[in-house]
Amino acid sequence: MKLDEPPSCSSASPIVFIGRNRRGQWVAQEQNGLYGGLFVNRAQAVKYALFENGHHPETIVELSREFELDMNGSSSAAPSQATAARRVA
Repeated sequence: MKLDEPPSCSSASPIVFIGRNRRGQWVAQEQNGLYGGLFVNRAQAVKYALFENGHHPETIVELSREFELDMNGSSSAAPSQATAARRVA
């Protein structure tokens, strides 16, 4: 008998962080820096995050600290555990 992974493990959506940078622009960025962008308002940042992560609002995290867009593809986009954040969903 072949055992498969449960659907929840194989279809895991990436976490996307959203927040404001020091200039007040909204930033949305995948946790590993694979994709991201700058937006003029929160609604557009959330819309982009939902589109990119396959419409999984539970994996969008809004940060309360300044958050700069890093398009180097590094994992520095992920905030530290000490950073205050809240789920958008």
